[in-house]
Amino acid sequence: MAKILVGMSTCGLSAGARDTYEELKKLLSDDSSHELTLTGCIGMCYREPLVEIRDNGTRTIYGDVDAGRAREIVDKHLANGTVIEDYAVYTEDASGRKGGAEEPFLTQQNRIVLRNCGVINPESIDEYTERGGYEATRRALTVMTPEQVVGEIKESGLRGRGGAGFPTGIKWSFAAGNDADQKYVVCNADEGDPGAFMDRSVLEGDPHAVLEGMIICGKAIGATFGYIYCRAEYPLAIARLEIAIEAARKKGYLGDDILGSGFDFDIKIKQGAGAFVCGEETALFASIEGERGMPRIRPPFPAEQGVWGKPTNNNNVETYANIPWIIVNGASAFRKYGTEKSPGTKVFALVGKIEKGGLAEVPMGTSIEELVFGIGGGIKDGGEFKPVQMGGPSGGCIPEHLKNTPVDFEHIPQTGAIMGSGGMVVLDATTCMVDIARFFLDFTQEESCGKCTCCRIGTKRMLETLERITTGEGNTEDIAHLQHLAQQIKQASLCGLGQTAPNPVLTTIDYYEDEYIAHISDKHCPAANCSALVSFNIDRDKCTGCTLCVRDCPVDAISGGKKQFHVIDQGKCVKCGKCITSCNFDAVYKA
Repeated sequence: MAKILVGMSTCGLSAGARDTYEELKKLLSDDSSHELTLTGCIGMCYREPLVEIRDNGTRTIYGDVDAGRAREIVDKHLANGTVIEDYAVYTEDASGRKGGAEEPFLTQQNRIVLRNCGVINPESIDEYTERGGYEATRRALTVMTPEQVVGEIKESGLRGRGGAGFPTGIKWSFAAGNDADQKYVVCNADEGDPGAFMDRSVLEGDPHAVLEGMIICGKAIGATFGYIYCRAEYPLAIARLEIAIEAARKKGYLGDDILGSGFDFDIKIKQGAGAFVCGEETALFASIEGERGMPRIRPPFPAEQGVWGKPTNNNNVETYANIPWIIVNGASAFRKYGTEKSPGTKVFALVGKIEKGGLAEVPMGTSIEELVFGIGGGIKDGGEFKPVQMGGPSGGCIPEHLKNTPVDFEHIPQTGAIMGSGGMVVLDATTCMVDIARFFLDFTQEESCGKCTCCRIGTKRMLETLERITTGEGNTEDIAHLQHLAQQIKQASLCGLGQTAPNPVLTTIDYYEDEYIAHISDKHCPAANCSALVSFNIDRDKCTGCTLCVRDCPVDAISGGKKQFHVIDQGKCVKCGKCITSCNFDAVYKA
């Protein structure tokens, strides 16, 4: 019996996977010899919708499968066993030999966190247990002591994957060392960085791994209840978590006396309203309690007083998803990946001006160049690599000349950026670095909770300065002013949002100060991106006089008759860019 899997995570559904699934379901409705099911995201978001055929130990993954291709797959592959080479992006025969156009994308990875994503049906607990799921729970609850569990996580060197990189085992030991009548385990799934979707994909593709990690943490620190704080903008992740929690209860992995061990533990989902500041753990705790999500002064730290004033351990989705693998395979196996101070693997979301946008899990210490060019396929449409933005709005821009920088908790901060949760936004030469800094400041300024004056007002003043620069109204004191404000905000802010908000500005000034000077002194945007500082022009040698741009211009700023050279009146031009999109001969350009 062949098994047909359709990628049905958010990326697949947005690309049309629902129609593909329904077409396959209709075509196979009278065929009991094949099993149709769904799966999560395998990482190749750039080739969705994806359909995998498993038959007699072989695997064939087809990309860009619409309803028409689905019919062809049924007629040729399922009916006759003929692989359609034009659509196949990955193949694996019974002996393990791999091939296909996208084979390097998968084989260059080491998948621990993503081990089940795109492989199992995330809505089936049986498929999870068939691949060793909940074996770690059984071991932690019935064989190991809490001290041994904490010791194993300490020995693994696992560092928190939410951005700060604090050693997980040490964090657990703090919570374990505080006596209380009630303790809590919290999973931070409030993924808010622009361009980041690692946690969402894990929750959609392998929710039981996260539940299992939380159960093991509960045993280790003596907690009996857990909260998953997931942003409401992740409806599919929440739906699959609800299915997984209910299935785990029915199987005896959640609730009272789990596996006859005498240990009680249950989990509740708390939906967040999308406030970026609730990624900070004390603000997150306040939100769980029904209060406004605002950071609290520390100490006391969460291990002493967290949710409801009780000892609490908080880790993010990816951190918990590592735990079952470590318990089953051992700390030494985990340390075989990564570096001495940053062991293990890390999941990255590759987005922006990159050929192969999606998810990739690689050992810590892998260079930016290996990620962008080796796995990501390089810059989209053959463009020129400029920087990569890491750490989201709290991070910074790492320029092309530092592309050999190892991605780990030691080297990335030396560039002025941060690891963050794993969002990696690739930018090309068409990107204005001043405008990128303005974009991220706009985001953090809006998301500031307002508690700290320097964050609330300082980010506003920085944003106003950047807006003036990008509209040609900057002055020579602005760069020094931005740097001064940045230091004040970093030093006087209570939480990580304010402390890191200036990073995009500081790194772009450090590496691209010439672009700031061009905007201020020359009133020119080198990337031809800031509309107030560019002009739209027509190349006389390329213009054919087709009149398309004349007809499409909304303000009648273009003149010229049929088969005559056209001219743009700069006084009338509103720089909407309609002329560029209308021209079929690349005759219109920005300068």
